[in-house]
Amino acid sequence: MRHGDKTNNLGRKKAHRDALLSNLACELISHKRIVTTLAKAKALRVYVEPLITKSKENTTHQRRVVFSYLQDKKAIMELFSTISERIAGRPGGYTRVIKLGTRTGDNAELGMIELVDFNEIYGKGKDEQKEGTKKTRRAGKKKTGEPKSDDVQESKDIPE
Repeated sequence: MRHGDKTNNLGRKKAHRDALLSNLACELISHKRIVTTLAKAKALRVYVEPLITKSKENTTHQRRVVFSYLQDKKAIMELFSTISERIAGRPGGYTRVIKLGTRTGDNAELGMIELVDFNEIYGKGKDEQKEGTKKTRRAGKKKTGEPKSDDVQESKDIPE
């Protein structure tokens, strides 16, 4: 029975799984978007989001804690400089997993995991909607008591 066992082992022992997730996290931090299997992407999301939260507080202690997970100085510098600036106002949910279908060779489900604040495609749609007019599904309210401006001009043109 596996009561209470919510960890996806990914078919690996603990040391191998930790090394895999550490390497995937370093690649995600440096490239902002990676394509891997869906199971690995979901496991990586659970692994990397607390590290991104720790990067909001740029102290020596937090850097050492994150370094104990990642073991990559360049990834740590990237995480604590550019990524922490972008995600400063976000309370959580720093990554997004998108299903991509299946791989040709072994029919494994593929997924793309990306950092939400570094995606320009989805970001443009939100900014355009804020700048433009507000779109609603409801029709504008019609006032029955007052005639439209066109109706008033037409009535003035007609001689009595």
